[in-house]
Amino acid sequence: MSENDKPASDQLPDRLSVDPRSPYYNADVLSREVGIRFKGVEKTNVEEYCVSEGWVRVTAGNAKDRHGNPLTIKVHGPVEPYFRDKA
Repeated sequence: MSENDKPASDQLPDRLSVDPRSPYYNADVLSREVGIRFKGVEKTNVEEYCVSEGWVRVTAGNAKDRHGNPLTIKVHGPVEPYFRDKA
């Protein structure tokens, strides 16, 4: 079992969100530092990403929706997630 556990723990999911209300939220993966490279540039304001569909959701400044959540914009392009703790 440990052979199967190790590769799975080093792989990021195809889609991941930082919002706990999202079905794509994964606390175990987010407990490690996840970095996102979008169009070759490091992004720090990514709320959600999907590698297979090629998009990220980034916050739109300090704007909030009517529920007090940050407004996000979906931007299309190549997405490269990675763990920052790996060399």
